[in-house]
Amino acid sequence: MKSHKPTTPTMRHTTVVSYRNVLTAKKPHKALTKGRKRDVGRNSDGRITVRHQGGGHKRSYRDIDFKFDKRDIPAKIETIEYDPNRSSFISLICYKDGERRYVITPKTMKVGDTMITGENVESKPGNRLPMKNIPQGTFIYNIELKRDGGAKLVRSAGSYAEIVAKDAPYVHLKMPSSEIRKVHEDAWASVGVVSNEEFKLRNIGKAGRSRWLGVRPTVRGSVMNPVDHPHGGGEGRQGRGLRRAKTAWGKPSGKGQKTRTPKKYSNVFIVSRRKSKKKK
Repeated sequence: MKSHKPTTPTMRHTTVVSYRNVLTAKKPHKALTKGRKRDVGRNSDGRITVRHQGGGHKRSYRDIDFKFDKRDIPAKIETIEYDPNRSSFISLICYKDGERRYVITPKTMKVGDTMITGENVESKPGNRLPMKNIPQGTFIYNIELKRDGGAKLVRSAGSYAEIVAKDAPYVHLKMPSSEIRKVHEDAWASVGVVSNEEFKLRNIGKAGRSRWLGVRPTVRGSVMNPVDHPHGGGEGRQGRGLRRAKTAWGKPSGKGQKTRTPKKYSNVFIVSRRKSKKKK
């Protein structure tokens, strides 16, 4: 991590990832970039469906390969780059047949290292194979939910899942949230841990930097009026006045409460639910 001299009140607490020691390219590969309109929390009618999103710096979208449909062809890492659309680093890889693609960079891999996707390849960082062929106890990322469905789980910086058991036709995975869930053994996954594990240690430093990132302010429910939030109202500073915390729409929120939809389709695949972080 990189910290700054306290030349201003903002710089006193700001800590950022020291990209200079990691990144090897300043500009993205043009053939794999494109413009993209950001939804900023709006649906097709233009209504806000996710709060606290909007604004931010203009971004070019890097086309990341999550399908990994080039099998048994080795690829070499050419660059390690920054991607404004995700927390992990990305790498430009060149396959032996000359095709280039962007992938999420695994931890410990550097320029010049090779990776390969195949049914029976070696289980080492960067390689991708079906989970039934990956040894128990291995850390994995870029996990599919079904065969050839593309990587859906464990893609953010520093994250990984662990194969804790095999019970054909399913594999039991311990997710970053501590949840243990079943995924079909024919689904593919990449071996290793996602890069940029220091991302969670950064200190934004000031509100303005959050706005550059496209994050709008969050207002506490307790300072709203009763018409706007269940926690609102009261003369002066008040507690929420409720035994359990609620969202603005009256649903349970955090603080050790169960918020998962009771009839969610994937409930049958959950072996052990995630451990919520209760306040002591």
